[in-house]
Amino acid sequence: MKLVWFPETASKAYFDTVKSCQLQKESGVAELISAMAAGWKAKLIVETWSQGGPITTSIGLSVASHHGSGRHICIVPDEESRVEYAAAMEKAGMSSHIIVGEAEKVVESLVGIDFLVVDCRRNNFARILRAAKLGQKGAVLICKNANSRAASDFRWRSVVGGESRIVRSIFLPVGKGLDIAHVGARGGGAASGKAEKRWIKRIDRESGEEFVIRR
Repeated sequence: MKLVWFPETASKAYFDTVKSCQLQKESGVAELISAMAAGWKAKLIVETWSQGGPITTSIGLSVASHHGSGRHICIVPDEESRVEYAAAMEKAGMSSHIIVGEAEKVVESLVGIDFLVVDCRRNNFARILRAAKLGQKGAVLICKNANSRAASDFRWRSVVGGESRIVRSIFLPVGKGLDIAHVGARGGGAASGKAEKRWIKRIDRESGEEFVIRR
């Protein structure tokens, strides 16, 4: 099994996010991320947020979770951040499940993440990605503010390992930069490897000699 793309769901989430964020300062990033989360019909959407940060991405992810029948979780570092975040989401007419704690530890406790958004401006963003327990069908990982110095030497393969593999990655000059990676279904690489390692019989027409080749 793998993630399946639903363009109609993506379009609906995109336009609903545009409407919901009309009075917000930031634009572009929220609509795009919302469309991606909804288009993949992500069931467990996780993001990190801290006090003073923009709320538009959270609005977009909340919209996406409704369109994809998923769950949106926001991890905040302290009680002050939780209060500010909850008030801002309530004002926007949105809601999400808020967890207070160290992002790395919280992410470790969540199993089956298929859409994760982190902020490159935070020094621990790579550690959060490494700690994430991704879903069996694969996942989409997004780093916001990827133009920041902290992300200059970042490589996706350094944070995604084990049974997971990078299907594709791309940098988009949207907002302050989005670094996006699509992680394939777990075990997908192993399956394709088995398909390649097969025995093929070849017979020389002139000599009649038989050759067995492993591919």
